[in-house]
Amino acid sequence: MTPLSLLDFCTVRDDESPSQSMARSVELAQTAEKLGYDRIWYSEHHNMPSIASSSPAVLISHIAANTETIRLGAGGVMLPNHAPYVIAEQFGTLAELYPGRIDLGLGRAPGTDQNTLGRALRRDPMAAENFPNDVLELQGYLAGKSVIPGVTAVPGAGTNVPLYILGSSMFGATLAAKLGLPYSFASHFAPTHLEEATRYYRENFQPSQYCAEPYVIAAVNVTAADSADDAARQTELVHRARLKAFLGRQGRSLTEEQLDSVMNSPQGHQIIGMLRYTAEGTGEQVAEYLEKFAQHAQADELMISFQAPTHEEVLSSMEIVSKAV
Repeated sequence: MTPLSLLDFCTVRDDESPSQSMARSVELAQTAEKLGYDRIWYSEHHNMPSIASSSPAVLISHIAANTETIRLGAGGVMLPNHAPYVIAEQFGTLAELYPGRIDLGLGRAPGTDQNTLGRALRRDPMAAENFPNDVLELQGYLAGKSVIPGVTAVPGAGTNVPLYILGSSMFGATLAAKLGLPYSFASHFAPTHLEEATRYYRENFQPSQYCAEPYVIAAVNVTAADSADDAARQTELVHRARLKAFLGRQGRSLTEEQLDSVMNSPQGHQIIGMLRYTAEGTGEQVAEYLEKFAQHAQADELMISFQAPTHEEVLSSMEIVSKAV
């Protein structure tokens, strides 16, 4: 079976504080470690009330201190938001504290809205254009081969924290292939270019000292339950919550009846369609879907985003999947 890992958004649920969300992420990581999942990644988001992973490095350090063996990483750091040198120091520190357990996925998207990007993060709108060079600069710091004479990342130099290029389009696939780095596709919310991107990456991969062969991680949503009916119930609630949150960010507050109408509208179908790659059902049904999805995506590893209405149902889903595969 293809190795399974987890993507944790450190979701802040209704009537919950970020500290409670982080405590649940610790429990999720401890459970994943016991169940044998390979790794967990945390993604950088800003100005999103329902996501508390705005600082992946800090969150990773806390969770690593409360686990023992599971790999932890950023999935990812939005590199144009930061100086590569600072990220090298942060993840170099993590690598020194938790040797052999730290990954660093890199994305070029902002991870936020344009107002937050320009006014709060004070990021240059053109910073993303320099993403390839920023990756090489970061790689140099971590290898102890700084591109800036006289500047060394301490900690960081010599740690060679594994880098992964993240993407949801052809850009990331092209860059990962050119640099000879592993590639992770965000098919859990951006399914459109999955086949094209992974195929291009594999066909054009140039081996490097960091990665001799192409390596693809594909993200997929999972809702597993003891029965297919219960899984369908959970999926329905997840879809409604996702749609409600999306419209809420646009300043639209809907009643349940209004939400019913939007669910069946073209806009609702489009938003829910972002979750096209979802394994839903019993453990056996989910395992069968994941096997076929891995072949479809040409994936060496699957990164699971568990979709369930409650934390308890997420933990149950994790256990059901681990037993099934």
